[in-house]
Amino acid sequence: MGDAKDEHTPNVHLWMEGRTLVELRADQARPTHMPRGPAKRTGPGFLNPAMAPARTRSVLLLADALEHGWLVKPGDDLRALDAMCATGVRVRRWRREVPSQHQQRLRIAVNDLDTFALSWLERTHHRFSPPVQVKHAPEDDRYERPPNGRMVDGLFLMQQDARMALMEASYQWVDIDPFGSPVPFLDSAMQGLSRTAFLEVTATDTAALTGSSPSAQQRRYGARGIVDDWAHDDAVRVLLGLVATTAARHDRAIEPVLALFDGHHVRVSVLVRRSKERASDVLQSIGWRVRDPEGPDRFVQHPSKAERPRASGPMWTGPLWNETITARMTEARALELCAPTHQDIEAAKAHGLEWTDHDTEHARREIVRSVRCIAEASAVMSGPHRLHHVDALPNRAGTAHGPKLEALIQALRDLGHLAARVPDLDPFLATNAPYETVMETVRQLVGTRLENAQPNDGSTS
Repeated sequence: MGDAKDEHTPNVHLWMEGRTLVELRADQARPTHMPRGPAKRTGPGFLNPAMAPARTRSVLLLADALEHGWLVKPGDDLRALDAMCATGVRVRRWRREVPSQHQQRLRIAVNDLDTFALSWLERTHHRFSPPVQVKHAPEDDRYERPPNGRMVDGLFLMQQDARMALMEASYQWVDIDPFGSPVPFLDSAMQGLSRTAFLEVTATDTAALTGSSPSAQQRRYGARGIVDDWAHDDAVRVLLGLVATTAARHDRAIEPVLALFDGHHVRVSVLVRRSKERASDVLQSIGWRVRDPEGPDRFVQHPSKAERPRASGPMWTGPLWNETITARMTEARALELCAPTHQDIEAAKAHGLEWTDHDTEHARREIVRSVRCIAEASAVMSGPHRLHHVDALPNRAGTAHGPKLEALIQALRDLGHLAARVPDLDPFLATNAPYETVMETVRQLVGTRLENAQPNDGSTS
């Protein structure tokens, strides 16, 4: 039998994201495998299924920080804030899917301005309570307890402007996931972080970040883009560049841990440390990407007048990932933490969840997709590398067609180079092999070369 609903409970149906039971509005369809966003909003209580992979990766990163002590000392508490929590699926997944032995150390604050969203969060968190009951006193969690803050089953709920909530206490973990651009919240976030902290930032204004909306890109990010094969990577690096320079204004320096373009949004996760010396060096990692129709793209600190029409930026030009951390984000680890068990499913069915074997397979595939290619690409993405759009390789190498990506990766590895497919909807090769080595390897694998072929600039528009 499912739980009886009182007269104030909206008309809903149930869904399982990760191992966490959530409510969907009755007019929202059940998610499908590999949903692409942005999905159509259906009003308050809407859950965007296209953000599920980002929430899964958030669980993995938070669990890894607690387990391996790269943010706080082993045994110390970690103070986390979801500044724009909406109906709270992310924080509920933190409470449900981060291993139980770390739950008492995890002090979670959640904030949203929307009364309906917070009431939805409070009801579902209470109705589908996590297995580990966390009892934190408010005075232990806060420097000051705001009048509108309250503890609810191990979560501290606030209803404030996100910029105020971000500065309410010194947080070691902050998530900023607005509708649109995160730019208005970055300064407040930097001011509210502890000396060593972790910041996750989501941006859904990809038209601005990629340069397809140049006026918005200039206004919000102070950047200029080119819409071509590198537009997604540019978007990630433009956002990272803004996060880095914002941090520097507050005497802080960033170290990217995981930065991705995922469907309809950009998500960057960075370690932030207070350091005037490192903050002063930020411009060493800021530059421009210059395209060369005769050869590879390259990063320069300042493009020349002749290079400017072929340049995008300014943007972050340093590494995008932290190999030590991302190498542990394996498919096996994601399934271990986030895949629903038989017991999870049976307990959810007791609440009224309709779930089939097909749904179980859907859930596992979605969790695997969340981390696909990450562990394998960790080494190359954590150092200097170049991206090659696989579909552009034949024109650049002057061949009739391209090789299989797996064969090209293995051939480059056999030559002693790092190479991997990167997580993107388009097929991209990341490698530290020299440009001409990649081109020659393509030619050798294909075994043919077109006479009089002219390399192009890799542009798709």
